[in-house]
Amino acid sequence: MGEVHPAGPDLVESATCAQPEVLERAIGKLVLLGKQVGVSTDQIIQLLESGLTVAELVVYVALLNKVCVCD
Repeated sequence: MGEVHPAGPDLVESATCAQPEVLERAIGKLVLLGKQVGVSTDQIIQLLESGLTVAELVVYVALLNKVCVCD
């Protein structure tokens, strides 16, 4: 398995041509998962604007997904 590098300001500043496409797909998947668990795109934006990090948002939506699957 490859190395895991933390995302930080340097990662954002050194974006390559391929990275925006990867980011777009990742955001699309997060939005779709959010819809599956009852979190709208507007709610995702509000959560991020209120100070939630993207990593925290992913964990939150994943936990909601686990709760929805288990119910």
